[in-house]
Amino acid sequence: MRVMVIVKATEASEQGLFAPEWTASMMAAMGAFNDDLRAAGVLVMAEGLQPSAQGKRILCDGEARTVADGPFAPAESLVAGFWLWEVRDMDEALAWAKRCPNPMPVPSVIEIRPLN
Repeated sequence: MRVMVIVKATEASEQGLFAPEWTASMMAAMGAFNDDLRAAGVLVMAEGLQPSAQGKRILCDGEARTVADGPFAPAESLVAGFWLWEVRDMDEALAWAKRCPNPMPVPSVIEIRPLN
């Protein structure tokens, strides 16, 4: 089964307000975690996203399309990054997600969604 593992954004991630020392430490820990995922054959893809200020939204109303520029709010409803994992079942995905280093210097949320 494939799942998308979503790192939810925070106000800090939307503003890019991370201390360089914390960023270096987190990136090293996340790199090791990704190496473990890769070695286990779980990792399909992993990417971080730029803050929503760099993004666009296309608002659809019938045939009409309107483009909205970021930033978007609330930050907690946005995605800061994601993985695609190939796992046996949701229990395996949960076990891996519980091993993940906290991707934020503040309390954060990781969401797991099965793909169709």
